[in-house]
Amino acid sequence: MGKRSLLKKTDVLSASEIGQYNYCSHAWFLRRCGYKAESPFLESGKQAHVAMGNKIDGLEGKMRYSRLLVFLGFVALCVAFLLVLFGVIL
Repeated sequence: MGKRSLLKKTDVLSASEIGQYNYCSHAWFLRRCGYKAESPFLESGKQAHVAMGNKIDGLEGKMRYSRLLVFLGFVALCVAFLLVLFGVIL
């Protein structure tokens, strides 16, 4: 009698499925349940995903700029503190 696998094929996730889940968990779930992507709203959903991705990309750039400004403010504060400490500024 041969050994049987305890795992079914549906129990194993591929790397691409993890990426699909990360992109849109609802679409992944429906695909996993066997539903085909046949909706009149499919194209508008794709456009919404692209628009949201563009917004997120824009926010990441603004966050980098914000972190840079915080860092420069901290450096300016440290320089001012050292100048006061050494009596350069009255």
